[in-house]
Amino acid sequence: MKKYECDLCGYIYDPAEGDPDGGIPAGTAFEDIPDDWVCPLCGASKEDFSVLEE
Repeated sequence: MKKYECDLCGYIYDPAEGDPDGGIPAGTAFEDIPDDWVCPLCGASKEDFSVLEE
């Protein structure tokens, strides 16, 4: 699964880790996160994330 980076603050969403504090369990693909989820660091919406090229 691909990682995604917040364009505003640089937070990396890693599907292997999820966002436990945000209610997103480990193993959740970015596409499967609810649309109302926001970046845990800066509050940016999913639309402000880009695929992280590795």
